[in-house]
Amino acid sequence: MIDEIVQILPMAIIVIGAFVLMLLSRSRVMNLNRLNLVAVFFLGVSFLIELPQFGRAEATYSFSQIFGNIYIIDDFSTIFDLMFTLGAIMTLLINTDYFKSRDYFNGEYFALILFSVFGMMTLVHANELVTAFISLEMASLSMYALVGYHKKNFISSEAMMKYLVLGSIMGAFFLLGIAFIYGATGSTNLGDISAYILSHSGDDLTLIFVGGTFIMITIFFKIGVVPFHFWVVDVYHGAPYPVTMFMASTFKIALFAIALRIYLIEFVSISELWTPMLEVLTVITLIGGSFLAISQSTVKRMLAGSSIVHTGYMLIAITSIGRGSEMAAPAIMFYLIAYFLSAVGAFGILSFIASQSKRQMTYEDFKGFSERRPYMALMMSIFMLSLSGFPSTIGFLGKFYIFTAAIESGEIFLAGLGIATAFISVYYYFKLIAVMYFYPTNQPQKRLPINLSSGLIALMAIIIIWGGIGTGLIPFIPGADGFIDIAREAISSLYSR
Repeated sequence: MIDEIVQILPMAIIVIGAFVLMLLSRSRVMNLNRLNLVAVFFLGVSFLIELPQFGRAEATYSFSQIFGNIYIIDDFSTIFDLMFTLGAIMTLLINTDYFKSRDYFNGEYFALILFSVFGMMTLVHANELVTAFISLEMASLSMYALVGYHKKNFISSEAMMKYLVLGSIMGAFFLLGIAFIYGATGSTNLGDISAYILSHSGDDLTLIFVGGTFIMITIFFKIGVVPFHFWVVDVYHGAPYPVTMFMASTFKIALFAIALRIYLIEFVSISELWTPMLEVLTVITLIGGSFLAISQSTVKRMLAGSSIVHTGYMLIAITSIGRGSEMAAPAIMFYLIAYFLSAVGAFGILSFIASQSKRQMTYEDFKGFSERRPYMALMMSIFMLSLSGFPSTIGFLGKFYIFTAAIESGEIFLAGLGIATAFISVYYYFKLIAVMYFYPTNQPQKRLPINLSSGLIALMAIIIIWGGIGTGLIPFIPGADGFIDIAREAISSLYSR
C-alpha cells in the first residue's frame, strides 16, 4: 500500500497544488510572483519525488485491487512525467517578466497550468481507453482556457474558439473509436485488446481497424498532422507567449506519449494495416509544414509551422515501426527529448523578448539583435540550429536516429524526403540567424535584463550542445549516448508488464 501511494504521489501533489492555487487566487495577500512560486514549489516537489522512480525493474499497476489495470507505472510514463513537470516549471520561471508586463494574468492561470499537467500525467499512465479519453479532455480543456486567457484580445479569443470547437469535434472521434473497439472486444483495456487482436484475424478485426482509425484521427488533429493542421498556426499565434511555449514543448509531447503507448501495445501486431495511410500523411505533413513555415512573416507563426514539420519527422519513425524497425520507437523518444529542449529554449526567448514589447515580433524586430544582446542571439542561434538538425546539436542526433530507423525499415523514400525537408528548414531557421547578425537595427532598443529567465534559457542551450556532443565525461549528466539509453529504457518498459 505504501509503495502504491508513493507511486501516485507525484500526480496527487500536482492536483492538490492546482486546488490550492485556486483558493489562493482570490487572496489579496498573494500576488502573481508568490502564486508563481507556489506553483513552481508543487511542480518541483512532484519532480523530485518522481525522479528516483525512473529505472524500476518492471511495470506495475497502481491500486489494481480497486481500479483494475487501468493505471500503469513504468519507466515510459515516468520519463514523460518528468518532462511535463520540468516543462511547466520552465514555462513559469522563464515567463516571470512576461507576467509582470501583462495585466490580464491572475491566479487562475497557474491553477490551469497544473490542471493541464495533471491531465497529461494521467494520460501517459492510462492503460485503458476511457481513462485516456478523460485524461486527454482534462488536459485539452485547460489548454482551451489558456489559449483564450487574454479575454480582451480578439485574436486570442478567436484562436480559443477555433481550438475549442474543432478540438471537441475531434474528441468525439476518439470516443466513437472506443465504442467500436469495445463492441468487438468487450473491453477497453489495452492489454485485453492486444490479446484479442493476437487471437483473431480477418473480418473479426474490422471493427478494431475502424475504431483504431478514429482514435488516430483525434491524435493526428492534436499533434497537427496535415490535413488536420488548420488550427495550429492560428492558435499558436493567438495564444499568449507562455501558453504557446507550453503547448509546443509540453502538451504536444503528451499526445505522442499516448500515441506510442496505444500503437506499440494495442495495435503493434496489425500496424501494417495503417502503414500506407501513415506514409501518405507523412509526405503531405513534411511538405505542407515546410510551405507553412516558409510563408510566415512573424517568428512565432514560423515556429508554429515548423512544429508541423517536426511532427512529420516523428511520423517517419511511427511508419517505420509498422515496417519492423526496432530503432524507430527509441528514436521517437529521443526526438521528443530533443524537440522539447529546443522548443522550450526558442519559445522562451520569444516570450522573454516579448515582455519588453506589446506586439507580435516579426523578423524585422530581430535586426541587430546580436549587437544589443550578443549572448541571447547566440542562444537563439543554437536553438535554431538544433531545430534544423545542424551537427553538434541534439537536434542533429534526433534526426539521425529517425532517418536511420527509416532506412532500417526500408522506408528509403521517407528518409530522403525527411533529409530534403531538413535542408529546406535551413532557409527559415537560418533566416532568423542572418537577420540577427547581418542586418543593423532600424531603431534604438533597450538592452534586455540579465535575470533568472535568461539564465534558464542559457541552461537549455548548454544542454542542447552537450546532448549533441557530450560523451558522458561527467558521470551524473547524460550525454548523447545517455539520452538514447534513457529512450531505449523507457520504450523497453512498455513490454515489461
